[in-house]
Amino acid sequence: MTYILAIDQGTTSSRAILFDAQMQRVGTAQQEFTQYFPQEGWVEHDPEEIWDSVLNVCRQVMDKVGASADQIAGIGITNQRETTVVWDKTTGKAIHNAIVWQDRRTAEICQRFRDAGCEDDVTAQTGLLLDPYFSGTKVKWILDTVPGARDRAEAGELLFGTIDSFLIWRLTEGRVHATDATNAARTLLFDIHKGNWSAEICDLLDVPLSMLPEVRDCAADFGQTGLFGVAIPILGVAGDQQAATIGQACFQPGMMKSTYGTGCFALLNTGTQPVESKNRLLTTIAYQLDGQRTYALEGSIFIAGAAVQWLRDALKIIDSAPQSGELAAQADLNQHVVLVPAFTGLGAPYWKPDCRGAMFGLTRNSGRAEIARATLESIAFQTRDLWHAMQGDWGADADVILRVDGGMSASDWAMQGLSDILGAPVDRPVMQETTALGAAWLAGMKAGVYPDQAGFADTWALDQRFEPILPEADREAAYTRWKRAVQATMAF
Repeated sequence: MTYILAIDQGTTSSRAILFDAQMQRVGTAQQEFTQYFPQEGWVEHDPEEIWDSVLNVCRQVMDKVGASADQIAGIGITNQRETTVVWDKTTGKAIHNAIVWQDRRTAEICQRFRDAGCEDDVTAQTGLLLDPYFSGTKVKWILDTVPGARDRAEAGELLFGTIDSFLIWRLTEGRVHATDATNAARTLLFDIHKGNWSAEICDLLDVPLSMLPEVRDCAADFGQTGLFGVAIPILGVAGDQQAATIGQACFQPGMMKSTYGTGCFALLNTGTQPVESKNRLLTTIAYQLDGQRTYALEGSIFIAGAAVQWLRDALKIIDSAPQSGELAAQADLNQHVVLVPAFTGLGAPYWKPDCRGAMFGLTRNSGRAEIARATLESIAFQTRDLWHAMQGDWGADADVILRVDGGMSASDWAMQGLSDILGAPVDRPVMQETTALGAAWLAGMKAGVYPDQAGFADTWALDQRFEPILPEADREAAYTRWKRAVQATMAF
């Protein structure tokens, strides 16, 4: 047997998935790790706990399937993007907890640079906005805050990387400091047009170029790991949302996918030319193969599945995520409760990092079911915000069908509600492990085990298409309530 091992290092857990030579999933192992919230708006991870969890799940899935290292033709890595690690070049130990993409501690730094008139130039080079979401200001914060860090960085003793780079460094036992173009494009330090690190922006943020990893194609040689016995090559790397775009076979301009995990991230393939957004979306790299960059418009929603976790863990009105749809189906349709889940600010197209959540339309009869419905509907409303912004930027006349994946896509109720709010079809694939599949395909294609892009696209299979059934008047009335609620929340 020949296998491809996909490492899916996410925001709340690490997973390892083994795929066979036919790209079928044959085994999965998963391990959650601790979320740290040192202050309001701060989110951190322990890099050592992440590393241990990755090692554990890789070994567990190999044991579960009975696969040995010499049967694994390659490793693909996909990861939570923007999460920032700075580590000692000699010991490999991080000098501070990883600062997670959700973290808002650098909002003041971003505002200072905006006030200085820097945002237009940063956006022109990176396709991104000056927002705490991205890695660049997180690196600056670590270097400015950890005693001695800046001097050590300038002396060449420290390295920076997103989670993929940290894992590659550890897997190769310090031999390879590299990332791929999709992760580099999310750092706020990378010129997506020239395909290299921006010395100008690094100078602006006081980030030494010597800290930065080498940028490679998504399917490339990222070294070998001998930690599982026989050496296994690492052949594919992509940030989680780009990996899902690849896994959904969105290889043609105009194809769009939306992933519903902790957050929600929609990407629209725009081809080999970047499209500058007029609606505060991000211009990013969808993937880079054989030196050719393919671009995308991206809309980022910070809270999607995390809102369902809030129902479970904070409000305790459900015991498990799947219960949210069951409970929402019981809601009183005459009530119109609206939740704006700005728990860590609002992402695209609003970009309000200091905004916080609010709920509207509560009555004496509002209860668990109405709150659950409002929570799931908030994800559909936020997706429609992105949908409209993308249509405005892309300017294509053709109707776009949305391909969905992620944990929440398994909910028929949520996906039907999404189609109703969008007024458009929503396609759910048979293979819903699209993020891991994208990473696996990159590695397997590079290893010569899997087919090329066209052959891979032919394997995409539809599980279910959800068509809108909500009357247009009801859809528009619901969306109007959402827009009013967002405006009220941002004004609070």
